[in-house]
Amino acid sequence: MRGAGLALLAAALFGVSTPLVQRAGEGVGAFSTAALLYAGAAFVGALLRRPVEREAALRATDLRRVVCMALFGAAIGPAALAWGLQRTSATSASLLLTLEALFTVVLARLLYGEQMDRRVWLAMLLLLAGGAVLVHDQGSVGEVQLVGLLAVLGATAAWGVDNTLSRGLVERDPGQVVLAKAALGALFTAALALALREPVPGVGRAVALVAIGASGYGLSLRLYLLAQRAFGAARTGSVFAFAPFIGALLAISMGDRSSRMGVAAGGALMLAGVALHLAESHAHDHVHEVTEHEHSHTHDDGHHNHPHEPMPAGVHSHTHSHEPLRHSHAHVPDVHHLHRH
Repeated sequence: MRGAGLALLAAALFGVSTPLVQRAGEGVGAFSTAALLYAGAAFVGALLRRPVEREAALRATDLRRVVCMALFGAAIGPAALAWGLQRTSATSASLLLTLEALFTVVLARLLYGEQMDRRVWLAMLLLLAGGAVLVHDQGSVGEVQLVGLLAVLGATAAWGVDNTLSRGLVERDPGQVVLAKAALGALFTAALALALREPVPGVGRAVALVAIGASGYGLSLRLYLLAQRAFGAARTGSVFAFAPFIGALLAISMGDRSSRMGVAAGGALMLAGVALHLAESHAHDHVHEVTEHEHSHTHDDGHHNHPHEPMPAGVHSHTHSHEPLRHSHAHVPDVHHLHRH
């Protein structure tokens, strides 16, 4: 429940940002938009860093992963979204972002072996069918709409890669992860904006995009990482798929009247896929192997029984070991349940 709640809150913040980016980024270059969004996200990451006694710090060995996350998630993804939003409707673009969950789930299965039963695969097929309906519907409107929607599709693929890569950093301080990824992404895209001589945005639009980035990209990413820690990459991605529906509703309330029957049908298929994935339940007898790692934890979760002298109160972080344990309970593929099936 905690993982689902964090993922839903992250989804709400990101979902609201999509139509706002379209409005605030009007006339602003795609790379300039991405740079301003992630400048705001970096500011939030810097504010929310935690002391090393409470959260594990990033390590030098994490640098390659963070750079790849910045490339896919903070450069390619937002730039493709900003470019696509200028060429298609905010409603259809918001709904198509649901396919981010599809890319995340498939990659989580391939790279981490996360458990996926037939119910989950059916949910992913519904998401894919809904996306296909949206692309077909918008393609019939005109070439510009279709090109814009394909750019948004590219953004969902980039963020799917980013989400899967971030799974390897769930034990690190999420504030540090947000700061490192966002700062690198802002530098990448600002350099590209200068190289391509994109026009300098006005102060009002720049401030608006930084503020949207702080909440919809910075705070949302921090919550997303915490959800992955408790919930696994695939399930977090599935719950996060509610973000596009929130964005579509806001776009409609802001005056977007581009909705057609195809948009409604595609959205319904995607919503059914999300609901089906959330209804999954998974429990069986399983074994925990000997493990040593460092991450934020408490001693009341049934998996952390190591001694302290004296026992610290509340959440704390340090390198610790897990003894072999066999038991049965409902679980998700969090950091302690990555066993094979």
